[in-house]
Amino acid sequence: SSEDLSPAVGHRHLGLEKHFKRLSVVFSRTLASAGKELKDNFLKALAEREEANRSGKMTSVIFIRDYNTLGQEVSGYIDYTHRLKTQDFEPYFCGKKRLMPGPSDLCYYNWKTQTSTSNSSPNFEVIYDDPNGLLFKSKRDKTMLNPRSRSSGTLLQSDLYVHVMLYDRSVRMF
Repeated sequence: SSEDLSPAVGHRHLGLEKHFKRLSVVFSRTLASAGKELKDNFLKALAEREEANRSGKMTSVIFIRDYNTLGQEVSGYIDYTHRLKTQDFEPYFCGKKRLMPGPSDLCYYNWKTQTSTSNSSPNFEVIYDDPNGLLFKSKRDKTMLNPRSRSSGTLLQSDLYVHVMLYDRSVRMF
């Protein structure tokens, strides 16, 4: 305890404590989900993964199937880690905007227009010509994420989307 410390050491200890409190406040501001009261299971799950995805400890791929603003059914796979770095997630966690797949994501399909795209991201290479079907290869540790494997993903019940799955990968550090 600080009572056992000399005044000089105790003073430095308090200074460090204040410094770490400031750092934690600054860090919590970088989390778009911080302080939000989330009611939807999907948004709660994204919030639970936000810090690990931002820090590089985890990469997550999100599958969403839903209807766009034109009423067209769309589906796609989103690199959550990449999206967190390139978009402000505050509107999603506040409920002002809906997270939807788009043509620049890992995979995107518009069922009405038959538009289909696939793009690698900084974290994943899209492999679409494998006999096992669609695969995402981690660029960091070369492991494969197979969305067709039931054991690799988490199906979430959501009031906001027709179908949502999350695929998480802990990042191996070498």
